[in-house]
Amino acid sequence: MDSMSSVLIEVRNLSKTFFIEEWGEKLALEAVSGVNFSIFRGETLGLVGETGCGKSTLGRCILRLVEPTAGEIFMNGENILHLSAKAFKPYRRKLQIVFQDPFSSLNPRKTAYAILEEPLIIHGEKNARLRRERVKVIAEKVGLDVHSLKNYPHEFSGGQRQRIGIARALILHPEFVVCDEPVSALDVSIQAQILNLLADLQETMHLTYLFISHDLSVIRHISTRIAVMYMGKMVEMAEKEELFHAPLHPYTQALLSAIPIPDPTVPRQRTLLEGDLPSPFKPISGCRFHTRCPQQSATCPEIPPVWQEIRPGHFVACHLYEK
Repeated sequence: MDSMSSVLIEVRNLSKTFFIEEWGEKLALEAVSGVNFSIFRGETLGLVGETGCGKSTLGRCILRLVEPTAGEIFMNGENILHLSAKAFKPYRRKLQIVFQDPFSSLNPRKTAYAILEEPLIIHGEKNARLRRERVKVIAEKVGLDVHSLKNYPHEFSGGQRQRIGIARALILHPEFVVCDEPVSALDVSIQAQILNLLADLQETMHLTYLFISHDLSVIRHISTRIAVMYMGKMVEMAEKEELFHAPLHPYTQALLSAIPIPDPTVPRQRTLLEGDLPSPFKPISGCRFHTRCPQQSATCPEIPPVWQEIRPGHFVACHLYEK
């Protein structure tokens, strides 16, 4: 933890509500609700949860690609939500994202070179020779053949396209990168290559990651700490090995019990969750997990649990652990 002695990103009471009109009725969808956590400089915070729990929305809110409804986001101690678009532009260099889909995230009408050069042009690099040099350097770092940059995205494989996406995110030398399920659309063998590339780049470029995924084996491989989300709420966060060996929240326990084990002879106990997810348009009272929780009590449907530190560095929101 010596390399993570300072907080780079701090999120306080962050919420995001989308308003959708359907059949003449205006509906509110609370995608992220009152989230609090910090990301230390140089670490990888893994963010896991079921599809639709708000992981990607949270990541995009931190980058202000989606403007939060409420809350605060601090980078290096400054509240970036209070900045105007002009004042925030320097932070655009420091905050980048690698998107999930290596197909739709690249402009099909631009060559790979033009895609990589564009961030430099937007941020005022007028010297064409310097731009060419920067593009060449970053392409080599991510394992792309420089001569292939004249090609268009459809001429690359899925893994190569994701390397282009990574290079585009890193060409401005950011401090913080949101990796939004960057390997979920790739074959398993290519996933390993991209994960190892991200780990190498983190070390050489001194990067900090928020790594979003629903694949717990991927999260365990790359993360320093892991946070678990359920229906817009953060339910647990801890060091990687502590979370895997001593999960506290019933939802985390159920997620971990579902991880496949290669050896079928190894005995295991599955935690099966009954019932369906509640409608995101009608948030339920109390703990949002209580309709599926095998350990719910009379308090759970009535009072929302408090996000608290149970052990050093181990946070959970569950009535089972309230003092």
